[in-house]
Amino acid sequence: MDVSQMHELAEELDAFLARFDDCFRRSDTRQHLGRYVRGQLADLDAKSVEPIALHVGVPVRTLQEFLAQHRWDENSVRGRVAQIVIEEQAGPNAVGIIDETSDVKKGEKTPGVQRQWCGKVGKRENCMVTVHLGYARDDFHCLLDGELFLPESWSDDRGRCEEAGIPEDMVYRPKWQIALELYDRSRSHGVDLKWITADEGYGGKPGFHEGLQQRDQLYVLEVPRNFSVWIDPPETTDRRYRRGGRGRSRQTPRVKAGQPGPRSVEQALWFSEAMKSVLWQKYHIKDSDHGPVVWEAKRIRVTMKGSDGLPGQEVWLIAARNLLDPSELKFFVSNASRQATLETLLPVAFTRWRIERSFRDQKQEVGLDCYEGRRYLGLKRHLILSSISYLFLSLAKYRLSEKKSGDHHSAAAGRRRHHRTELVGT
Repeated sequence: MDVSQMHELAEELDAFLARFDDCFRRSDTRQHLGRYVRGQLADLDAKSVEPIALHVGVPVRTLQEFLAQHRWDENSVRGRVAQIVIEEQAGPNAVGIIDETSDVKKGEKTPGVQRQWCGKVGKRENCMVTVHLGYARDDFHCLLDGELFLPESWSDDRGRCEEAGIPEDMVYRPKWQIALELYDRSRSHGVDLKWITADEGYGGKPGFHEGLQQRDQLYVLEVPRNFSVWIDPPETTDRRYRRGGRGRSRQTPRVKAGQPGPRSVEQALWFSEAMKSVLWQKYHIKDSDHGPVVWEAKRIRVTMKGSDGLPGQEVWLIAARNLLDPSELKFFVSNASRQATLETLLPVAFTRWRIERSFRDQKQEVGLDCYEGRRYLGLKRHLILSSISYLFLSLAKYRLSEKKSGDHHSAAAGRRRHHRTELVGT
């Protein structure tokens, strides 16, 4: 969206920001919201506090204090973002997408920064990592929420945490647990998601599957090739046993002796009779700038190996490979019912590009990666304000695309055709 279009949307932006008025008690703090968002939407080379403050004509210190010191309820603001999404973009097939993003940072004062895997540069680097929940429905997508990943080195050093303003009760949690917290928070704000999807970094954790299952949430998660499943669930027992035949007997659930062990999903694809008996079928996933994207897929029912090492829930195991490059192979696991079709599950599985696009746009257009402060509260608020700015852009772009498409109903029908995964004849 260029500068001239932003000028045309000035009144619309004012009305949009007014929807957050009751989240700020003080009028001056409320005005800083508008200044920060307008700065993020402006055509600036950098969108950290200083260039934004200079652009909107307020002291740099004032905007820094708005982020890290002023009293305002960021959870209410976060909830209002969710409410706007619900009011304008709720639908029966909304997909929640879990992913993380990282940004290289210098020094050691930025909350959560340490040498760790940095997806942005594809190697270990001094960086900060945040976990996010995205939202996608039809042609619309945005980021609902985000949270800092706090490494164990930080969590164990409470003096360092105190210096950065990290609350005492905020400790190290695996990223998949943060993802469940984001999910719970969105549900508390009234967001209803038909599906959840995530990459293998989350799908590879049985605890994440179990957490979603406990919440009665449907999902389609990518899993790594070594993810463990049983084609036929083994028998288990609670009988007492002695490890190695010695010592005090124990009574704990376990797989019966002599039962087959689990196998990796890749082994299941190539060596299980159940999967070999299913034919690959070609599916048109979507249209891209480079032409139609076609994958072939097959699936069987399997039993997951749970976080306790025992047989867990029965799920769909889906294997998919790129028709143009069969070496590009993906595996997905879904807790959808036996009646769910591949035409239903594959679009969910391939929705992750939406959150990747959201990260790219937020960094390029609103400065998600431009936080330079040293306080956790400032970072948390920066994530929320960036979501506000990007939500406005996403809604504006969505309405502009609707307007260009002409009649609303024909446009909606076109979107359904565009996003429907279809079986390709052979």
